[in-house]
Amino acid sequence: MHGTPRRTTLLWAALLVATLLTWWVGEDGATGPAIVALLAVISIVKGSIIILDFMALRHAPLMWRLITLGWISLVWVLIGLAYWKGLSQ
Repeated sequence: MHGTPRRTTLLWAALLVATLLTWWVGEDGATGPAIVALLAVISIVKGSIIILDFMALRHAPLMWRLITLGWISLVWVLIGLAYWKGLSQ
């Protein structure tokens, strides 16, 4: 079983709230390392919810979870390095 309709609805609502929060941060024009870190955490959480629950990989073999969650981590490590390098110039 991949979850209940109630859980799916709650996760969908959490994704919606997270999306609205990131939109609001962008509209507000907030900047800086703390904002980038906040947006990174939100996107990692959103991606993890999508991968584990909506792609139904929560109970998949460990290899598939490591590949998909590792991809999110790798992307954010690269973004973080590029951001940090840009700050140091």
